[in-house]
Amino acid sequence: MYTEIVKIIEGGLLGDKEKVQNYAVVLANNLEKEGEVALSNKIKGVISKRKRGLTSLDSFAMKPVDTESRMDIVEITTPEISQEQIVLSRYVEDEIQSFIECYANRDELIKAGIEISNSLLLYGPPGCGKTTVAQFISAMTGLPLVTARLDGLISSLLGSTAKNIRKIFDYASKRECILFLDEFDVIAKLRDDKNELGELKRVVNSLIQNIDGLNNDSILIAATNHHELLDPAIWRRFSKVITLEKPQTEEIGNLLQIYLKNYNNSIIANSKKVEQLEIAFKGFSHSDIKTTISNTIKTAIIKKKSTINECDVLKEIYFHQYHNVDDEDAFIRYLLRYGATHKEINESLDVSLRKIQTLSKEEKGEM
Repeated sequence: MYTEIVKIIEGGLLGDKEKVQNYAVVLANNLEKEGEVALSNKIKGVISKRKRGLTSLDSFAMKPVDTESRMDIVEITTPEISQEQIVLSRYVEDEIQSFIECYANRDELIKAGIEISNSLLLYGPPGCGKTTVAQFISAMTGLPLVTARLDGLISSLLGSTAKNIRKIFDYASKRECILFLDEFDVIAKLRDDKNELGELKRVVNSLIQNIDGLNNDSILIAATNHHELLDPAIWRRFSKVITLEKPQTEEIGNLLQIYLKNYNNSIIANSKKVEQLEIAFKGFSHSDIKTTISNTIKTAIIKKKSTINECDVLKEIYFHQYHNVDDEDAFIRYLLRYGATHKEINESLDVSLRKIQTLSKEEKGEM
């Protein structure tokens, strides 16, 4: 039994999924022989859930290419992302989970006479998790993620663009997968847009026909930052439409917990500091928050700081918003306003405590 566990670990570290699967089967069989039936069944259940996705990867070797440029027009990935990495509103998370469960139970739904369309449209501001949601659904369903590459898909010859769309859908229809069309508005614009050529309208018609023809064993996910540009007929092709907005207060707090937990800090155990940063981060996207925290950690590592404090994060927030410090007094007031201590500012900016105290009194209206 220990041999199997070691081999599974080796396979995981090497990224050899076949080795992990084979030794997991051996481990499950041995556990069953030793009377550990419940654990054996649990392992077999995990294997069964993932087996379909692993087996199907062999059929993804020959990717479609653009005839003109010879560029690949899709990328194939098998994301590993957990529920904890998805930080959205409770209602949005419920909708995404419902979509996954509908796919998992599609046979029962078909038997009940319900028409199945495994299609999801995600829209909202940039950096709010559209790609992450597609990766999460891929991880939960065990289906490979086939992402359309717009640089290869959009040809200088619009007729070739329509052909490339057909190639992508033909490719996705022959194998169980998730077809992910990011920046969807580029190929799904309003057909009555007077600024567009007639040929581009034919591209949209081709897209609609191919969406209608996608088989029920695959999933279509489209994402756009500009939903207002989409043709009305496109909207009707999606069984579920979800808006992903910038994170609200509670979600910002959850993101701080996720991104700061692996580096020693004086923030996440202090509810007051978390609340102050939740306010400072208001209006930031999920991606902006991740970038800001990542920059904070990188700076701390380079400067060999053992602990990240609130001032460290606030500095990165300020630079993310304004890209420079034109007025040092205004910068210090900003840090004070969102909870940085006099000591933190003094050590971080090398500014005298007297100046910080004076600005603090002004900020509080004591002068």
